[in-house]
This record gives sequence, structure tokens and C-alpha cells, in this order.
Amino acid sequence: MSLAYRLYPLIRPVLFSMDPERAHERTLEGLNKLHQWGLLKKVLDAKPAAPLRLLNLNLPNPVGLAAGLDKNGAYIDALGHMGFGFIEVGTVTPKAQPGNPKPRMFRLPEASALINRLGFNNLGLDAFLANVATSEWKKQGGILGLNIGKNASTPIEQAANDYLLGLEAVYPQADYVTVNISSPNTQNLRALQQADELTGLLTALREKRKELADRHGRAVPVVVKIAPDLDASQIATIADLLPQYEIDGVIATNTTLSRKGVNGLHYAKEKGGMSGRPLHEASLKVIQGLRQSLGKDYPIIGVGGIMQGAQAAEKIQAGANAIQLYTGLIYRGPELVDECVQAIARAPNTQQA
Repeated sequence: MSLAYRLYPLIRPVLFSMDPERAHERTLEGLNKLHQWGLLKKVLDAKPAAPLRLLNLNLPNPVGLAAGLDKNGAYIDALGHMGFGFIEVGTVTPKAQPGNPKPRMFRLPEASALINRLGFNNLGLDAFLANVATSEWKKQGGILGLNIGKNASTPIEQAANDYLLGLEAVYPQADYVTVNISSPNTQNLRALQQADELTGLLTALREKRKELADRHGRAVPVVVKIAPDLDASQIATIADLLPQYEIDGVIATNTTLSRKGVNGLHYAKEKGGMSGRPLHEASLKVIQGLRQSLGKDYPIIGVGGIMQGAQAAEKIQAGANAIQLYTGLIYRGPELVDECVQAIARAPNTQQA
């Protein structure tokens, strides 16, 4: 067991005594300092191997970091020591924006949950891409997904323009691109998951991708990230449209507006998307619905509520090919990555795509 695994339970009470967003910033800054001093690889030696082929990419293992933890791509090299098979950074918007007013992140420790209404706070494409360009982890072959969104000030009717700007900008540096249309914290964004709006967006993305593939001489996979708050007919509609418009995969799911599992807890009435343990079952249902509609070969990345290895295995058994972590890392620390890799490796019916 690495030193970091033993230390995190001691460090967590200190972090949990801080404002959640400040603790988040301090943790990333601390990891980055340890990386710069060459100490992180000494205390964090996780390199779990369970290789698979997904999205035409060779992943060292099926456990990734979800977008949102490193919005500006500023800590990729430090996070690369944690043993992830792939890392996704963002969401980035064309222009820098501050996000929603603080406080905007809340812990519900009794339920191992978080509520956030951050609102795509980020430094914009230029700063984001400058950070990605300097990543040694990426240069050494790390698989990096770049997650794009729309600015809050952009009318929903013009949302496609922001996604096209984002896609064109990140395309040369991305191993895959995630189109985030499911954050609950940007007004009306989830309307893009409705059939008519989604068809218009996917049409525009397909044409831009063809142009970019010709220009750069490489086909970068594009995936769409969807919400857990969808009914069966909505899931079936999305599953029908994604392959029709040559989208390469789907990430299920983003945070939820539901408060099932946390009603009555302090902060449960705060506005925003909830992540953590209560999201697991809702995410599983979306994954199952997608797999049923999409068939056995279409790539699905499962995310939401994974707090232990057994839940990662459940995501795979529900139909996911790989999984991503975020809130589980906050509650469990870096040991969760290796635990999930090992649990998936032991799980029956592991998918490949």
C-alpha cells in the first residue's frame, strides 16, 4: 500500500474542515507542489494495469478521472500519478467566465455526496490549451479527454456556435473530446438533450468534425455527456441519434437534480447538481437503458456515485466499458483508483468497444 493511501484518512478531516471549494483548490495546489518537487511519485506509486481498447484508444486501465476536478487542465501531470487509465479535463468554454456566486459547493458527508452549482467556472480556451500543451503526462502517452461547453452568456439558440469553437480549438490536442450538454448549472443547457435541439447540434458537430479530420489528418473521437434525469423514452431517443450522427461514445452520467437519498440532510435544499453515492443507482439505470438501445459494441463510459470497487464493477456489468471517478476521490482518496481497477478486472462480462 502506498504512503498516500495511508495518509489520506489523516488528511481528510483537515480538508473537510475547510470550505469545499477552497479544500478542492488546496488539494490540487498541494499535489502540484509535490509533483514539482519530485515527491509525488515517491508517496503515490499507483500504476494499476488492466489494458483495454476503447474509442480506438489504448487505455492502460478502464478507470478515468471525470471532468470537473481540473477545469483548466492545470494539474494534469500531478493527477497523472494517481494511476488513471485516462484523464478528462474541463469543462472549458470559449471565453473565460467566473461561474456562479459563492458559496457554490456543499458536502453532505452522511450520504457521501456533494452538491455543486459551480457553473462552468474556467479561464477560457486560450489558458486551457496552454496548460494542456505543457503537460508531460500527455507527451508521454497519457490519454487525455478535453471537455467542452457553452458560455453562460451565449443564448441557448446559439449554443452550437460555442461548441463548434470549442471543438475546433481543442481538436489538435485531444485524444477524445467530450461535448457536455448535461450540466444543470448553466441555464437551459439540458434542453440540448431534447430531440430537435440535439439533432441540430449533432448535425453541426458532424460537419465540423469532417472538416477538422481532413485538416489535421486524424479522426479524434467525440463523445456526448448526458444527464441522469432522463426517462426511458429520452434515453432511447439519444441512443438513436448518437450513432446516426457519428458520435463515437456516450458518458453517463452528469450530476442529478434529484435529492433522493439526501432529503432532510443539511444542505440538501441547496440548488445545483448532486454527485456521490446517491447518484449510483440512477446512473446505472441510464447505462442499462443505453446499452439495451445501442447494442453491445457502442462505447459507454459510466460515471456517478462510485464510492468503492464493487460499484465500479456494477457499472461495467450494467453495460459500461469504462468508468470515471470524481466525488469518490474526495471521500476515499487515491486508493479508490486501484480498488476500482482490481474490481473491474474481477468482474464478469467486462465490455470492450
